[in-house]
Amino acid sequence: MKAVVCVEHGPPEKLVVKDVPTPEPGRGQVRLKVEAAGVNFPDTLIIQNLYQFKPPLPFTPGGEAAGTIDAVGEGVEGVAVGDRAVVMTGNGCFAEYVIANRAQVVPIPAAMPSDVAAGFIMTYGTSHHALKQRARLQPGETLLVLGAAGGVGLTAVELGKVMGAKVIAAASTDEKLALTRDYGADETINYTDANLKDEIKRLTGGKGPDVIYDPVGDRFAEPAFRSIGWNGRYLIVGFAGGNIPSLPLNLPLIKGASLVGVFWGAFTQAEPAVHRANMAELLEWYGAGRLRPHVSKRFPLSEGPAAIRWMMDRKATGKVVLTA
Repeated sequence: MKAVVCVEHGPPEKLVVKDVPTPEPGRGQVRLKVEAAGVNFPDTLIIQNLYQFKPPLPFTPGGEAAGTIDAVGEGVEGVAVGDRAVVMTGNGCFAEYVIANRAQVVPIPAAMPSDVAAGFIMTYGTSHHALKQRARLQPGETLLVLGAAGGVGLTAVELGKVMGAKVIAAASTDEKLALTRDYGADETINYTDANLKDEIKRLTGGKGPDVIYDPVGDRFAEPAFRSIGWNGRYLIVGFAGGNIPSLPLNLPLIKGASLVGVFWGAFTQAEPAVHRANMAELLEWYGAGRLRPHVSKRFPLSEGPAAIRWMMDRKATGKVVLTA
């Protein structure tokens, strides 16, 4: 089978696309014939050996894929050959076939397109867990989303509106902000041109947001946190901006605010029942037309390295996927 392979750590240009043996499922495992695979920011870090998850070389990147189960190992229950599913494996998905443990398999509706499904679980799952379990976002509260046009950011905008919040979207270009308005943002901030702290203050009447969703980090974290409202919850989702910021610890004290970590992958392992309930709710909302996943760019598997470069260069809005 064809696969994108990381033979040495470094930029995506070091990745190779080559033939590798087709894997066979073991006990408790399934094999998925991949129809589409989601490209996510952690993929850009894993290939550079900069992520907390460090697979041994050589390995195939890609943490999520959608397709059809074409083989099952001994002891597998609840899914069968021919079922459509998404698998969340951490790596291995940028290939024609991937092996997943049964617990990593999420069945999907027959009517859900593979490219949409491949970009659905990780981004919506992260934002849903962040807003529901970590922030406990309430109807009528104000949510500020940084990096609001990116893969997880856009889902946070959309889910914030579904959950009844007023949403302020912050992004780097007017074109990206236009997309966030199409997904429900009530107010927008271009933090390339405007002073982020001043704009947050203006748009919230000086009160500050109740919840800040931050997948960016870097230089926007401190001005955003300084603007948070009383009893606010600051969601630390990731550091797509490049640098991990440092905050003076007196700021949470004087704001009566909380810094809240969001590690969706660990959550799915630590609280599998809650994760399954979250997935059921998200798929119900999708089926009801309340969620509109945005796939902005599709690359063939043979151009997997270019897809990761596209993500690294911050050209992506919504989701980027590889297709078979």
